[in-house]
Amino acid sequence: MKPPDTSAADAAALFGSRNLPIHLARGALAATLLALAFDPQAARPVAAMLCALGALAATRGCPMCWTIGLIETLRQHRVRRR
Repeated sequence: MKPPDTSAADAAALFGSRNLPIHLARGALAATLLALAFDPQAARPVAAMLCALGALAATRGCPMCWTIGLIETLRQHRVRRR
């Protein structure tokens, strides 16, 4: 059985986004949610936990995963331009 062909676009699908503005918007959303998670932490622990979980979902796991995705998205953007 022959393994399926994988292209560079498929490899970027793990962390990267199809376009740069969407990836940057996800990063901004995650940063906002993290700020909201740390602000009312003592007064509203449930809201803080929900904001933290939302930030993890927006970054697809962690801030490092988002950064790797940014690099992959930029690399894909350069490949498409050529």
